[in-house]
Amino acid sequence: MQLRLISAIVLAALLLPACSQQPAPVAPPQSTQSATAMIGGHPDFNGIWQAINTAHWNVEAHSAVAIDQAWQLGAIAAIPAGNSVLADGGSIPYLPEALARRDENRANWSALDPEAKCYMLGVPRATYHNMPFQIFQADAGDMLMVYPFAAANRVINFSDFTPPPIDSWMGKSDGVWEADTLVVTTTGLNEMSWLDRAGNHHSNQLKVTERFTLIDKDHLQYEATMEDPLTYSQPWTIAMPLYRVVDANAQLFEHKCVPFADKLLYSDLIGLEAEQPQ
Repeated sequence: MQLRLISAIVLAALLLPACSQQPAPVAPPQSTQSATAMIGGHPDFNGIWQAINTAHWNVEAHSAVAIDQAWQLGAIAAIPAGNSVLADGGSIPYLPEALARRDENRANWSALDPEAKCYMLGVPRATYHNMPFQIFQADAGDMLMVYPFAAANRVINFSDFTPPPIDSWMGKSDGVWEADTLVVTTTGLNEMSWLDRAGNHHSNQLKVTERFTLIDKDHLQYEATMEDPLTYSQPWTIAMPLYRVVDANAQLFEHKCVPFADKLLYSDLIGLEAEQPQ
């Protein structure tokens, strides 16, 4: 018994110093973010980027709903719910007549949406479409943005600030740098493009001012302000992050959608009728 007691005392004496020591402070993890790359004195935006949200369905807040025209696909054909991407979280400030047209568009969106007909998406819709896009930036000169859907692209002009000669699907985009933010002003857009699949629209007087700001090497903050006195009662802004696609061997694949739109565009000529949901 005495031997056991002595052993316990010795063991306690050996362990006491270790137990009384304060644990060594744990160093905070070192950031793995590399310094922002620069090109031509400006942040390097080269790469493939994508919005991860449901703005391409509806830039305003929306609930999940079924697409009755595609009932055969069941739950696959459903619009996912999403938050508003408007900077104030509210609704688009439509003028009364423009709001009525939006409602008409929305009631017939699957047949009227320019995306369904394989038309170019326009600005800003092409930026937050559910397909990624690629930015090509050089040391100097213009910048190029390429979009897979309908093989669309646009040049960001840094020297030719003349007005666009005609209206077009992608308009004319002029860029300037404000410190480390790329500011792109697009005009000359035709009135046929939509802002999303929910029928939100504009006239050919739309002016879009986009701002691209690098948060870190893999994230851009994107903002776009819409001004259109024929459609909106005041300017309004959307905002969202864009994410760099970092997959190995990431690349864009063209989505040449013309063959997929033939039945919709020429259904009356080839004797097709839309099936009604059962």
